[in-house]
Amino acid sequence: MINQLFPNVEWGALWTASLETIYMSLAAIIMTFILGIILGLLLYLTDKGNFWENKAVHALTAAVVNIFRSIPFIILLILLIPFTNALLGTFLGPSAALPALVAGAAPFYARLVEIGFREVDKGVIEAAQSMGAGQGRIIMRVLLPESMPALVSGITVTGITLVSFTAMAGAIGAGGLGDLAYREGFQRTQPDVTFASTIAVLIIVFIFQMIGDWITKTLDKR
Repeated sequence: MINQLFPNVEWGALWTASLETIYMSLAAIIMTFILGIILGLLLYLTDKGNFWENKAVHALTAAVVNIFRSIPFIILLILLIPFTNALLGTFLGPSAALPALVAGAAPFYARLVEIGFREVDKGVIEAAQSMGAGQGRIIMRVLLPESMPALVSGITVTGITLVSFTAMAGAIGAGGLGDLAYREGFQRTQPDVTFASTIAVLIIVFIFQMIGDWITKTLDKR
């Protein structure tokens, strides 16, 4: 029955492409989470009325974030080919897609991080300050823990966006399900391959969403 619905699908190739997509997505999510929190902290802490208030640093960070958020991902992929080539020695393969994936997703996530920090009750921060806690302690023991449900929810949304980014990256040689759907499905006029690749992408997205929602609910103490 399955072979009749998908006569042109090589299941081994589909499995390999799925693993490549999962690898690109997970690696990019981890790096985006770290870089996004750093950028989000800079945006929040250097803003008016916060610990490291600094108009110049805030404006520079916001400009970098806004510029990279505004560049369409497929164009960003092409723009970063020389950098990727210099860094990894190639612009082909799953690992070569990571710089563009992180550069495209981290600025978006940084804004979600900033919003998450702004939602932290100022009273909790002021209470920590009144007890003599320093800035570093407040950031690590108050700001990050209190905003963690929002941060996890944000990285879940970003992670799903990254899965779609990997599909676009696959079209220019990164591998994964996007490459399989485009090269084996579209170029060879095998719609069943494209359809099977789409189903695999949807399954990955649903799994990421379920895991993200579960972690968010676990961390949310409200």
